Amino acid sequence: MTQNRSTITHILSCFKIAITGKEQEFTSGSIRRAIFMLSVPMVLEMMMESVFFLVDAYFVSSLGANAIAAVGLTESVLTLVYAIAIGLSMGVTAIVARRVGEKDINGASQVAIQSIFLGVFIAFIISLLGVIFPKEILGLMGAESDLIEEGYGYTQILLGGNVTIMLLFLINAIFRGAGDASVAMRVLIFSNILNIILDPIFIFGFGPVPAYGVQGAAIATTIGRGSAVLFQLLILFYGWSKIKIGVKDIIFRAGVMLNLIKVSLGGIGQFIIGTSSWVFLMRIMAEFGSEVLAGYTIAIRVLMFTLMPSWGMSNAAATLVGQNLGASKPERAEQSVWKTAKYNTCFMGAVSMVYLLFAETIIKIFSNEMLIVEYGALSLRVIAAGYIFYAYGMVIIQSFNGAGDTKTPTVINFFCFWVFQLPFAYFAALVMDWGAIGVFLAITFAEILIAILGVFWFRKGKWKEVKV
Repeated sequence: MTQNRSTITHILSCFKIAITGKEQEFTSGSIRRAIFMLSVPMVLEMMMESVFFLVDAYFVSSLGANAIAAVGLTESVLTLVYAIAIGLSMGVTAIVARRVGEKDINGASQVAIQSIFLGVFIAFIISLLGVIFPKEILGLMGAESDLIEEGYGYTQILLGGNVTIMLLFLINAIFRGAGDASVAMRVLIFSNILNIILDPIFIFGFGPVPAYGVQGAAIATTIGRGSAVLFQLLILFYGWSKIKIGVKDIIFRAGVMLNLIKVSLGGIGQFIIGTSSWVFLMRIMAEFGSEVLAGYTIAIRVLMFTLMPSWGMSNAAATLVGQNLGASKPERAEQSVWKTAKYNTCFMGAVSMVYLLFAETIIKIFSNEMLIVEYGALSLRVIAAGYIFYAYGMVIIQSFNGAGDTKTPTVINFFCFWVFQLPFAYFAALVMDWGAIGVFLAITFAEILIAILGVFWFRKGKWKEVKV
């Protein structure tokens, strides 16, 4: 009994240190402790990111199938923005982590400011398209005219304000690469609290604020994310993290920018491949009607809630790989990856059992419409059946990225998503007439294939030789 109490006290003590970010040395000592110290805040950070989706889905679900479907179609387009943001983030994390491992904090700060410049430039171009062509974008995704009229405002605001998404990802990537995962976590907690407060106000109206409907969800989310970005910038400029940016750093550095673009291109490529496949899958799902599409949309948002913590552990592995390679400790980097993958598998295996057993109950939290519940539950069960494979695949792929080897995951994603997943989904769902389950199976099989190929290439060890 005394030993159990001592173990619990030790775990709680470590948890507190992880949350506060007091420990920032990850290239020596216990690998298990390093994984824990990075994973806890990164898991919480990713959960906070997924809360955006769940909160919007919860409040918008009361507005009907069209509103839910509009959110789903917009989010599928936004995945292209996420692809660029996450792709850049992987390059930022890899280079910052490597510089921190080399004890070159000034070099890490230079990478930080160049990444912000690049993010703002890309976001500006996307904003123009989103503001000018929101109806056309929803039309391309297969939305019917009544859905477009009801949901285009949501699309216009989220795409128009995508700079908040871009910078939120990029600056948090800076913090993660530096080992300041707790800072990134606190930023997203702040942002989500704002979103939870503002969502019902702008969707349903309150006092002088009119009811904006589904458009209100976009307004609330953009304000929440925008406030978080301002918070991030204050942290960077006032030096409340390991990385500090001064006025002297706010200049264009061609060499640093070109290196950042070079490392990030593979990351952007792999995520554009992955997320564009999600756009096409959503387009196929649109063939089966708003109710089926709404069920799939809710299921994906619920799945994201548990995929994000898994992604958090994967990010911890990426940081450990980058910093340990920078400190010339490749074997320690490899051990960190296998141990993180094992812990991630335990987590995802437990989650998959919950989804398999309670799928209908979970979907009914968001909607009681029969078709929405039926297809949402089916989606949850089929996709969650491959969760154990996802666990290994996500950690391995992120470890390549953490090493700066973004080319290998790009090739794996191209083969698994474009060569296998999309043709299989189209053939199974529409040609063989399996319906929506053909799409769900395509998702599961593709992720299993990614895990198998990822482990095979990781064991070859060429990622240890990459220079960034």
